[in-house]
Amino acid sequence: MRRSVALLLVGTGIYLAAGPFVRRVLAAQGAQDQAPTRREFTVTARDYSFSPNHVEAQQDDLIKLTIQSADNAYGFTIDEYRLSKRVPAGGSTIVEFRADRAGTFSFYSNLSNDARHSQMRGQLVVRPR
Repeated sequence: MRRSVALLLVGTGIYLAAGPFVRRVLAAQGAQDQAPTRREFTVTARDYSFSPNHVEAQQDDLIKLTIQSADNAYGFTIDEYRLSKRVPAGGSTIVEFRADRAGTFSFYSNLSNDARHSQMRGQLVVRPR
């Protein structure tokens, strides 16, 4: 009888000690099972600048960027996500990707036919989940 009580107390102690860990693991698993959030943004390129030049999302969001040109042809590049698209004059281009890492990432026009392209800068800010 003493042995059974001792085993019960040891088992209960292990359960109580592991409880917070088990809850964290289960909560993390539940968060992973949630469908990613879809975020859509429109960025307009005009007069060699992006508007808005600051876009924010959360890590693991699915991002859809529509880049519109109001006048000339432009480029749109985010090096860290290996994205590079050309935006035709007066047209638009869609870029879709998963923001799988947190941080601040520059976007810019990579065209070189006019020195003003080098002034085109913006930031994608991905907040950690």
